Amino acid sequence: MNMETCIQLAGLLHFGILIASALVPKVLDWKASLSRLDTLSRQLVWVHGAFVVLTIVALGMLATCFAEELASGSPLARGVCAFIAVFWGARLGVQFLVFDAKPLLTTALLRIGYHGLTVVFAYLTVVFAIAAARPYP
Repeated sequence: MNMETCIQLAGLLHFGILIASALVPKVLDWKASLSRLDTLSRQLVWVHGAFVVLTIVALGMLATCFAEELASGSPLARGVCAFIAVFWGARLGVQFLVFDAKPLLTTALLRIGYHGLTVVFAYLTVVFAIAAARPYP
């Protein structure tokens, strides 16, 4: 696969992440968990979640619609790809160093989904890091 194809696939994977993200409030029972928070804190969780979703949509659209440009190695493309690599690399770090999801991975489907997301985060980090490191022709 060439870099453009890898970036297009990465763009599509962003939308797969959104599908998984849509399940989080139900799987983590946010209705009960967040009801214990004061109103402002509860609203902040939802607003921050919405901005994360918006960011993932934007990254997916950029990668899907502008894969050729992002693969070009231009300074702007390298900067955007570096940002995306850092974004997903940080998320991958959180997956390993912060989250303890083990108690919630009670079914095979949840375990597969969790580990599948880990693979996707790694793929996104590597693809965009490689694209960021490409020299401009």
